[in-house]
Parts: sequence; C-alpha cells; structure tokens
Amino acid sequence: MTALLESPSAAEAPGTREPGRSWRPVLWTLPPVLTVLLIAVYPIVRVLLESTKTKSGRGVGTWSAVLAEESFRNALMRTVTIAVSSTIGCLLLGTFLAIVLAFVPFPGSQLVGRLIDSVLTLPSFLVTLAFTFLYGTVGAVNALINQIAGGTRPVVNFLSTPWGVILAEVTFFTPFVVRPLLAAFAQLPREQLDVASSLGASPWRVLAQVVMPEAWPALAAGGSLTLLLTLNEFGIVLFTGAKGVITLPALIYTRGIVTFDLPGAAVLASVQVMLSLGLYLGYRLLFARLTGARKES
Repeated sequence: MTALLESPSAAEAPGTREPGRSWRPVLWTLPPVLTVLLIAVYPIVRVLLESTKTKSGRGVGTWSAVLAEESFRNALMRTVTIAVSSTIGCLLLGTFLAIVLAFVPFPGSQLVGRLIDSVLTLPSFLVTLAFTFLYGTVGAVNALINQIAGGTRPVVNFLSTPWGVILAEVTFFTPFVVRPLLAAFAQLPREQLDVASSLGASPWRVLAQVVMPEAWPALAAGGSLTLLLTLNEFGIVLFTGAKGVITLPALIYTRGIVTFDLPGAAVLASVQVMLSLGLYLGYRLLFARLTGARKES
C-alpha cells in the first residue's frame, strides 16, 4: 500500500534524472548565447579583423594611417560635439516638457503626450525632411519672409550647418528623455509633494529638492541613451545635405561605400564601436552609483 502511494519520481532511483536536469539549463541557455554571438559578437570581430588588413598582409599599418589623418580627427571632434550638444538640448527640452506634462494640468495634455510618443515611431530622416520643407532655402519660412520683405535670397539658411543637424536631433531624440522622466514622475508619491507644499515650500523648491532627486536615474538613463543614439546617428546628417558636416558614421559610409576602402572603414567603425561601448560602460557605472545612493538614503 505504501509503495502505491509513492509518487513515480520518488520511486525511481535517486540518480536516474540527474543528468537530464543538469543539461536542461545549458540547453535553454545555448540558443540565446548563440544568437548573441551571431548577430552581435561576430560582426564586431569581423570588422576588427578587416581593420588589420594591409597591402602586405596583416598589421597595424591601416590603423596608424587612418588615425593620423586630419579628416578622422575632424570627424571625431565634430561627432562628439554634435552628440553632446544635441544631448544637452534634449535634456533641457525633455525635462521641461516632462515637468509640464506631469505637474501642470492643461487641456489637451494627453494629446501632446501621445504626439511626443508618436515621434518614436518615425524614421529620423522624416524629421529632417520636414525641416527641409520648413527651413530650407526654398522652404515655407523663407518663402513667407521673402513675400513679406520682398526679397529673393533665403534669409534662413542653417540646415547645412552643424546647428541644423543639432536642431533636428534635438527634435527627434527629445522623446527618449521625456518618456523615462514621465515614468519616474508617475511613481513619485503625491503625499511627498503635498507635505512639502503644506510646510511652505515653494514650487521651485519642491521641484529641486523632492521631484528631481527621485528622477535622476531616469534622467541619466534618458541622457545616456540619447548620447549613444546621437553619437551613431547617420540618417539626419545625410538628409540635411550638410556637405561640410562629416561625422564618423558619414565618414565610414564614404570610405566603405563610396571609395570602397574597406580596411579604412573598418578602422573607423572599430573606433565608433569603442566609443559606444565606453559610453555604455560609463552609463552602467553612473546608474549603479545613482541607484546605490538612493538605496543608502
């Protein structure tokens, strides 16, 4: 009777299923690991190997030649400058929009929030194309100014400059800052705001000492993501038609597709990957420090 009540697993020998159980986690882990190796690690390794090709075999000659070029230094400096400037603009505009949408009720606030979210679904070149129709040399703004002033030459002509690229990137990437901040503001207990207000704190003091300290991790996440995206942005730079604004992605395209200098393009792509990975590592360290400081407090 006792043997009939025992479960099948208990009736079996203790070591009959141990090998299957030990291999099951490996079998579940193997597909995602292979997928990551195939779609992420292999392209990076392939680019690194391509960057070591020289006329006489393999070596660091291509690296030395490319890194010594003035065009590389100019593209690197311009890439970092545009990315940092665009990120600062996104942080300022995104923080302002998130605060207004979260704490300043007004008719149509939900519609504005949906419109901001809809920008995330659009390709980046579409924003640049809209800017061309508005602020281009034959765009609507110049046509209106010339019609009023009676001129023929374009008054507004900044799209072919770094400022045009920065403005387009700020317009497109600001939602990446707004959305994390709105999520952080939604988790903020309203009781804290009510208590701070009842104690006589001004709205600016509540914002600085109660709201923003809770939003720093979200702000760091949005800013880091925006900096990473603007650092690798290519579509906006291409569609602005700014021939003098050559960033690293644009230079990679020119050397790899136009002049078919694959080893040189691979060197530039490797530098781009190093910048992206370094930025991601810095973001992880900053995020860990911010979250650790919040837990200690």
